Amino acid sequence: MVSTQLVSSPLLLTLAYSFLFLLQPNPSNASSLKKCNFLKIYQFGDSISDTGNLIRQKPIGAATVYARLPYGETFFKHPTGRCSNGRLMIDFIAHASGLPFICPFEKKDGDFKQGVNFAVAGATALPTEVLAKMNIANPDTNSSLKVQLDWMFGYFNTCIKERDFSEKLKTSLFIVGEIGGDDYNYAFLEGKTIEERVIRYGAIRVVVPGNFPKGCSPLYLTAFQTSNSTAYDEHHCLKELNSLSNYHHKQLQEGIQELKREHPNVVIVYADYNQAFQWLLNNAQYLGFDNKSTLKACCGTGGDYNFNLTRMCGAHGVLVCRHPRKYISWDGIHTTDEANKRMAGWLIDDILPKLQCSV
Repeated sequence: MVSTQLVSSPLLLTLAYSFLFLLQPNPSNASSLKKCNFLKIYQFGDSISDTGNLIRQKPIGAATVYARLPYGETFFKHPTGRCSNGRLMIDFIAHASGLPFICPFEKKDGDFKQGVNFAVAGATALPTEVLAKMNIANPDTNSSLKVQLDWMFGYFNTCIKERDFSEKLKTSLFIVGEIGGDDYNYAFLEGKTIEERVIRYGAIRVVVPGNFPKGCSPLYLTAFQTSNSTAYDEHHCLKELNSLSNYHHKQLQEGIQELKREHPNVVIVYADYNQAFQWLLNNAQYLGFDNKSTLKACCGTGGDYNFNLTRMCGAHGVLVCRHPRKYISWDGIHTTDEANKRMAGWLIDDILPKLQCSV
C-alpha cells in the first residue's frame, strides 16, 4: 500500500505538475508565428475553416443551424457561421501570427487587409459538375475548391495592384484545406490549380492540411457501430476507417512531394491534422478533457456517442453539455473551441520549423 504521506509529498506534486506542463502546447506558440512576418493569410477549405461564408449563401436544410445558437455560444456569445462553439484552428493560427480573425470572403463589408477566408462549410474538392456525373449531390453549397480558387483569382485581379502583387504574396501564408475528404487527393493532383493560380503568381509559403481520423468521429462511430471489439483501436476508434484516412494522408503527402520537386523555391508544408488529433486523444486527460467523453459530442443526443443524425446540434430539444471545454467533439462532426486551441498549438509547433521563417 502506498502511504498517504508519500502521495502528498511536495516533491511528487511538483513532479506531477511539471509533467502536466510538459504536455501543454509550448506557451511561446502564442507569438511564435510572428517571426514569419505574415501580413496576410488566405484560407481555403470546408467547415473546419469556414468563418462565415456558408451562412451568407442562404443555405437550406441542416446547414442553417450554423447561423444560430448554440453555435458560437462559448467564445463569441453569438453565431458567426463557424461550425463550433467558438474559434477554429485558423483563428488561433491567425492570432499566433499577430493577425486578427480572417474575414470571410462572402462578407461584403469585410475588412480584407490581413487576408481572406474563402473556405465554405460543406465544400467539396471536386467540382459540383464532376460529382453530378457520379450521381452525388451536395445539398449545402456548390463552392468547391475550384470555385474558391476562382474567387481568389478574381479578388487578386480586382483588389491588388499588379506591381504589388508578387511582393504581397511573398509575405502571405496560404492554407489550402482541409477539404473534400476522399476526393481531396484527386483535386490536388489533377487540378494543378494551386500551382497555376497561387505558386505561379509568387506565393512562397503554402500549407496543405490533411484531415482528421474518420474512425474517431462520433458521426462515423454511430453510423458504423459494431459489437465486434476487434474493429476498434485502443481509443475505441474504428480501425478500418482510420486506415482509409491514413491512405489518404499518404497519397496527399506524395502529391506534396511532387509539387516540391517541381517548385524547389516554394515552401510547401503538410499540416498533419491526423497526428494533431491523435496527440489530443493520447493526452486528453492531462489536457483537461473528460477521459470518458473524448468520443462523445458535447451538443447532441442519444446513443453511446451522444449523436443522432436526425436530431443534430441546433435542432429543437437537443441539449449542450455543461462543460464544453472538457469535450473534443462539439456536435459529433466538428471539434470544440478548446480542442481547436490545443490542436492549433501542436500544429504550430510542428509546421513552424518547416516554414523556414527567419528567426
